[in-house]
Amino acid sequence: MSALATPLAPPSDLPIWQRMRVWATAHATADLYQGLVPAAVPYFVLERNLSYSAASGLALAATFGSALPQLPIGMLADRRRVPWLGPVGLVLAAVGVGLAGVFAPYPLVFAMLLLSGLGVAMFHPPAGRDARVAAAHSASAMSVFAAGGSVGFFLAPALATPLLDGLGLSALVLFIPPAVLMAFVLSRHQSRQVAQVTASGVPVGTDRPRMFALLIAVEVARSCISFGINTFVALYWIKELGASSTLGGTALTLGLLGGIAGTLLGGRIGDRFGLTRTIQLGNAALIPAFGLLLLVRDPYVALICVTLLGLTANIPLAVLVKLGQDYLPSRPGTAAGVTLGLAVSAGGLFQPVLGVIADHHGPRGAFVTLAFMPLLAMALSAGLRPPR
Repeated sequence: MSALATPLAPPSDLPIWQRMRVWATAHATADLYQGLVPAAVPYFVLERNLSYSAASGLALAATFGSALPQLPIGMLADRRRVPWLGPVGLVLAAVGVGLAGVFAPYPLVFAMLLLSGLGVAMFHPPAGRDARVAAAHSASAMSVFAAGGSVGFFLAPALATPLLDGLGLSALVLFIPPAVLMAFVLSRHQSRQVAQVTASGVPVGTDRPRMFALLIAVEVARSCISFGINTFVALYWIKELGASSTLGGTALTLGLLGGIAGTLLGGRIGDRFGLTRTIQLGNAALIPAFGLLLLVRDPYVALICVTLLGLTANIPLAVLVKLGQDYLPSRPGTAAGVTLGLAVSAGGLFQPVLGVIADHHGPRGAFVTLAFMPLLAMALSAGLRPPR
């Protein structure tokens, strides 16, 4: 590892929130801009008269822009400290989304969302690398960082919808200043940490690429489940349970809130019972959670079930990120780029399959399919071993 990539000394004597609050807030800010794109897509259809396929192309631009570059950026972060990557990434993520709401030509909007995705990709690998050091080997601390991203996704539609309803797509420029402010705070935080750089940057442990590859397979399977839940949960309430669109939106909101709680809970379980056991427990718990949701036919009682489903679906989230870095201790930036970027985004590729199933069997058919996928995740996670 290059001397420029020497990790920062963890302030392990500080309380978890105090040492992770900047990283969690920055993660929430970065993922806010990922969440703004799907929240804004309906307004591109209504205001710009885009077709559904063209609107889907905008979401795909942001997804590809954020997913594909994370591996090379992670490799760069492992070779050089490049402290500017995270702050600049936040600004680019915001500028891309903001200008996409101002520019009218479709190719220019597409390019702006690619730029926004690139900004998100620039943030995650170095942030995951340095957040791991600040976490000081604590899964609970890493869960705070991971939960920050979930909070950002949750806040995006809540903040964007009233602004877009009132001001139209041009309101997206209002989201640029928060990223500039957070980039300044993050840059100052990193500058203070530079004074704590340790004398030795030699990673502890041996890389285990086979275990890392198996972990990514587990995460991809779980990503398909999470994407599917978020995509079809509102439609399940409307089409299968006969509820209003408002109650369907409530179900999605509660599922996301359960996910935040599950991420934090998973960190605690990981510290107490071990990382691999936490992943295996989270996979196994998904089966009764899906079963309970499919059995309940009252849309209000089912709100409790979807909250539990969101919780169980996210128990392994922070643990997967930390364990990935433990399997590749010499390349924490690369590990973070893959676990936070490529593997998470891969679940989106399975959604057309679920869409075909839903066309023929309704949203319930999609959820029945998802209910069997934890079996695959369980089989894969059975091969995981604790890091050396």
